[in-house]
Amino acid sequence: MSRYRSVFVGAVLVGALTFVAGSTTHGQVGAGLLDTNLVPEAELVAMPGMTPAIAKALIAARPFPGIVDFNTFLVGQKLTKEQIDAFYLKAFIHVNLNTGTRDEILLVPGAGNRMVREFAEYRPWKTWGQFDKEISKYVGQPETDRLKKYVFIPVNLNTATDEEIISIPGAGRRMVREFKEYRPWKTKEQFEKEIGKYVDAKEVARLWRFVVIQ
Repeated sequence: MSRYRSVFVGAVLVGALTFVAGSTTHGQVGAGLLDTNLVPEAELVAMPGMTPAIAKALIAARPFPGIVDFNTFLVGQKLTKEQIDAFYLKAFIHVNLNTGTRDEILLVPGAGNRMVREFAEYRPWKTWGQFDKEISKYVGQPETDRLKKYVFIPVNLNTATDEEIISIPGAGRRMVREFKEYRPWKTKEQFEKEIGKYVDAKEVARLWRFVVIQ
């Protein structure tokens, strides 16, 4: 093999390895959709079905523990189904792929009974690569990518990468430091105690939704 051919083949192999390595690194929380528990009041008012009064009531009630609770709130505020559906195209409360209930999954726009079955069938979900492989068999990759915006795979507190921690809505660099500082994590009580030094109890509860100790 000539020197130039060797260089070319080597470059191709390096590029391929870089692509493969890059493709296995994913945040664990679906990107591309606002987290309802974090949207500023000024942005909420501009969303479908919102009024200044509803936005203030929404903020006072946050954080919502899940999308079912939030949906109940919106219904209580007299939003129509069409307004709620339109709101969910802008903001949502992500559903845990490994524990999400039928009622939660059915609130994901376009999920339906089929995704109730498929989301449950492949548990435990561990990576977005697994999600892409299994769900795209039924609906194709573009729809899989859309569904991905509404769900999350819990981040393992003891092994999560910086990127995985940053994928948690509102976590930021501070939580990257704190999550890693207190390893090994052993209990929810430990999490509440240590993270509670930096944020209030409501924020601790909101962050806890996205993590798991393994």
